[in-house]
Amino acid sequence: MKKYITTASLLMLTIASSSVLAKVSPEEAAKLGTTLTPLGAVMSANAAGTIPAWTGGLNSKNSTKSEDSGRPAHPFPADKPLMVITSANYSDYKNNLSPGQIAMFEKYADYKMPIYKSKRTAAYSDNLYGVIKKNATTAELVQSGNGIINFDTAIPFPIAKNGSEVIWNHITRYRGGTAKRFLTTIPVQSNGSFVPVKMNDQLVWPEFLKEGRDADKDDNILFYYLQEITAPARLTGTALLVHETIDQVKEARKAWVYNAGQRRVRRAPNVAYDGPGAGTDGLRATDNYDMYNGAPDRYDWKLIGKKELYIPYNSYNLIDTNAKYEDLIEEGHLNADYLRYELHRVWQVEATLKEGARHIYAKRTFFIDEDTWGASVIDHYDGRGELWKLSEAHNIQFYDVDTPWMVAETLYDLNSGRYLVTGLSNEEPTFMIFGEKVKRTDFSTSALRRLGR
Repeated sequence: MKKYITTASLLMLTIASSSVLAKVSPEEAAKLGTTLTPLGAVMSANAAGTIPAWTGGLNSKNSTKSEDSGRPAHPFPADKPLMVITSANYSDYKNNLSPGQIAMFEKYADYKMPIYKSKRTAAYSDNLYGVIKKNATTAELVQSGNGIINFDTAIPFPIAKNGSEVIWNHITRYRGGTAKRFLTTIPVQSNGSFVPVKMNDQLVWPEFLKEGRDADKDDNILFYYLQEITAPARLTGTALLVHETIDQVKEARKAWVYNAGQRRVRRAPNVAYDGPGAGTDGLRATDNYDMYNGAPDRYDWKLIGKKELYIPYNSYNLIDTNAKYEDLIEEGHLNADYLRYELHRVWQVEATLKEGARHIYAKRTFFIDEDTWGASVIDHYDGRGELWKLSEAHNIQFYDVDTPWMVAETLYDLNSGRYLVTGLSNEEPTFMIFGEKVKRTDFSTSALRRLGR
C-alpha cells in the first residue's frame, strides 16, 4: 500500500504549524489494540453493561462462510427485540435518541424502533489494522482541515482529537477496496406511493486497481466511482462518473454524466455540495450520499464528544430476498418489522455553515459509530435553524470480507412527510460483489460513454 501525500506539495509541508494539526505520539498510538480497539473505539463495555466489550467483532476467521459474501446470511436469526420504543413511551428514552429520531416519534403515531441486544460485530482485517495504527502517527490535516497528508488507505485519525478528524475518518473509512453493487433507490411520496429507481455502481480505491496506485495519475484521488441507472425507462441510460478528490478545495471533484437523450458526455460540476442527487426526486443533496461525502470546507466542525445512542445495527433483515420492496415501504417511514436498533457509543460532531458559505443545510449534527467511523444518524437543520431531515444508515458486517458497510440509508423529510431510501437490494438477483479486478481505464470518460450506450 502506498501513502497518500496528495494534498500538499513540499512547500505545503513546510508552512506554518498553525495550518497543520498534529499526529499522535507512538505512546498514544500504542493504545490501539489494548485499551482501544484497532480503530480507536473504547474496547471495554459501558458501566451499565448494555454495550458489551469489543472482542474482535464478527470476521472471516470466526464466522461461518456464507454462500454469497455480498449478501451474507443473518448471523443472529433467532434474536428477538429486548423492547420496542414507540410514540407512547419514547420520552423514557430521550437521552439515547437524537432530536431527529424524537421528531419521528412526534410526527408519526405508528413509528417505532425495535431495540435488540447490542453486538459489536464491526471488524476489519489484521493488515488494515496495521495500516490504521501507522496512520495514527503520520497522518495530518492541512489547509484548515480540508486536506490530509501522510495517510494510507483508510481512517487517518483513529485517535481523533477534533471534529474535522472525525469526519475525515467517516469520509475515508474502508469499504472493501473495490465493490460493485446492484441497488434500488426509492423516493417515497407522503401517501406511501413510490417508483423504484434501479442502478448499478462500482467504486475502487486506487491501491486496489489492477495497476495499483500511481503517484501521478492518482494524485489527490480518494476513489473512482461509476454509476448507471437501469430503471425506470425515463432515466435508463443515465450514467455518472466521479473521480473523488481528497482535497476538493485544492482540486474540485471531477464528475461527468452521460445523458441518454443527448447521447453525449459532459462535465457535471453540480455533482457536489447541495447539488441535486440523480434519481432521488429532489429529496437528496449530492453530499447526502453515503450519509455524507465530499468537501468539508463549507462547515465548521465541532466535536461535542461521545454519547450512547440507539442506532441501526446488524440490519441483516434488510437484505432478506423474501422481503419485497412493498413490504419494506410504508407511509412516512420504513416498516419497523424489518429494522434493528442497538445501543452503541457514537461520536457527536456538529457542523455549522461558515459565514458567507452557501448550503441548503445550515447545520448538521452527526452521530458517528465509534466501532466503524461510519455516520449512523445525522440531523439536518434548515436556514432558520429548524430541524428538517433525519438520515440513518442501516449497517451490517460483511463478515466474509471483513468490511462493515450500510445496506440501506434513509433520509426523512420531516416537513413534507416524503422520504428516500437508498441501497435496497431485496428484489435484485445480486447485491454486492467485492474484490473484482478493475483497471483505471474502466473509470474514464470513454468507459462512461460505452456504458451509456
